[in-house]
Amino acid sequence: MSAEAVVGRREIRSVLHPTDFTESSRLAFAHALRMALSGRTKMYVVHADPEAPDEADWSMFPAVRRTLADWGLLAGDSSPRAVFDDLGVRLAKIRVQDRDAVRAILRFLDEHPSEVIVLATHGREGLPRWLHGSVAEPVARAAHTDTLFIPAGARGFVAPDSGAVTLRRILVPVDRQPGPGRAVEAAARIARLLADGPVALELLHVGAAADMPSLQLDQTAWSSVERTVRDGDVVAQILATAEQGPADLIVMATEGHQGFLDALRGSTTERVLRQAPCPVLAVPAL
Repeated sequence: MSAEAVVGRREIRSVLHPTDFTESSRLAFAHALRMALSGRTKMYVVHADPEAPDEADWSMFPAVRRTLADWGLLAGDSSPRAVFDDLGVRLAKIRVQDRDAVRAILRFLDEHPSEVIVLATHGREGLPRWLHGSVAEPVARAAHTDTLFIPAGARGFVAPDSGAVTLRRILVPVDRQPGPGRAVEAAARIARLLADGPVALELLHVGAAADMPSLQLDQTAWSSVERTVRDGDVVAQILATAEQGPADLIVMATEGHQGFLDALRGSTTERVLRQAPCPVLAVPAL
């Protein structure tokens, strides 16, 4: 497994995992922790709760050392320092109080920029409730980052009980707008970072074959590359292709100038995310 912690062109210096302590956040936490371990980088676990009492209940936060012990990476009686000394991960659990949870996350991002956000979503409801509302738009513009969404009920590629990675096939829908270059690069980098075996890439274009973008690929990243052209509704074809693969990850370009949440609202990516059978990595096209 490569330790090159890069998504797209940017090195990962930190991973941000906002959590609401739900079961779906547990799966997202496993993906965030595995990414931080593979990259030997910082990881922020952030909970924003405007209704919380003054004294934080830290027991609600994911138990990092217990998780790492379950994964066979730490002894059960290891000290907090061992997470960094033995595994190279700098971990911070942050509790932020604010009348608006989204505003709290915005302020945290301003002070602690992160290259990747790993976020649970809630099935057909889409984004977590705390990310809805007028303040979410400036958060989107400020975050402007790659975001790994873990839909509730979807099959993840990191097992929360063992930390095992199953990343064998990545689907990248491609079109001329937004440009798919960064999405393809991000797919290659995440495959190198996390996969422990061969990974196949499938490029999907929905529309006329003549309109499929021509892409330069890093062939060393992939065990095989398939180019698929389909007709019909874009979202339906992406979902059908992901099911038939089956894909372990969908990587989609978003309109980067709008920010990732702004771009997701009402977009193809958001509609895919609501029904995706696997995690979705949204990559600003820039």
